Amino acid sequence: MTKLTKKQRHQVKSRWYYIFWGAATVSVFAGQMYVGSGYRRMARSFDRIVNGIVLEIERENWKQHPMMVPPNDYHGI
Repeated sequence: MTKLTKKQRHQVKSRWYYIFWGAATVSVFAGQMYVGSGYRRMARSFDRIVNGIVLEIERENWKQHPMMVPPNDYHGI
């Protein structure tokens, strides 16, 4: 066996390797931010819809129940 006089460089990578993986990392991060912001907007609008439905159902329920005390903003039917 011969000993190597010089150390061999392992896994020498070109400049394009780092440019490619840097760009891929940035694009994945940007995509995650885009999806996250869209999810947040969807959740807010869904909450608005559900809260509106719940309020409407609650209003209808207390009007129909004979033993229910009307709320303060009730001015008659």
